[in-house]
Amino acid sequence: MLLLNAVWRGLAATVCFVVFSVGGLVFSFVLFPLLHLLPGGRKASERRARSVIRVCFASLLGFLQAARILRLDVRNRPLLRDVRGALVLANHPSYLDVIVLLAHIRDAACVVKSKLWSNLFFGGVVRAAGYIRNDDPARLIDLCARRLASGVPVVIFPEGTRSMPGEPLHFLRGAAHIALSTGAPIVPVLMSYTSAVLPRGARWYQLPLSTFTVTVDVLPCTNAASLLEAQRHGPRRLTGVLERFFADRLDSHGRPAT
Repeated sequence: MLLLNAVWRGLAATVCFVVFSVGGLVFSFVLFPLLHLLPGGRKASERRARSVIRVCFASLLGFLQAARILRLDVRNRPLLRDVRGALVLANHPSYLDVIVLLAHIRDAACVVKSKLWSNLFFGGVVRAAGYIRNDDPARLIDLCARRLASGVPVVIFPEGTRSMPGEPLHFLRGAAHIALSTGAPIVPVLMSYTSAVLPRGARWYQLPLSTFTVTVDVLPCTNAASLLEAQRHGPRRLTGVLERFFADRLDSHGRPAT
């Protein structure tokens, strides 16, 4: 029985990986170039691309739930679904985090690693969606400010990469710089898994042998000024405050603290 379960889960993971990769190629070289020809200009084209991505990610999660690979527990879902012009900051324990978040936000841009721009499968996708590459700090802040000013929420993982299970959170200063320079609202999101699922260093097929639960805890909106209160302002200080904010709400295994 255990062997059959492992085979089934491996098969489901393979199907998702193949569909994900082939879909990236089709979107990059066929669908998104065609959508770009529709009227409305660049911003409308990017919104259409982001809408396609959201629907596809939601469908992928639906398949994984139907296949009993995972369960989803999204708390305070309306705070995430209806967010506008805010920084959505989340911890990053799994490769699935970006899929889960973008599937639940109506129209969101995302800060992504610059190496994706030259990726054969997904380069066209991130460019068509107007996502933001993370390799130029000044341009990163400017592009995030523009997206936020136009009402588009921006998803950022302050760690910059996936967490290592059992290790303390370590945030980079990029998210703090953006929050301070734009004054945008901050929507903190705690991502947690009942098992380690595709953390840093894991292969795409290394899924747990039993159904795992993904908990998405959307916390009330805040901002940099409220987090810092009367303390000394600055990206270094805000980064430390954000680290503690998330760490205080997660236990040593990256699950919600009780």
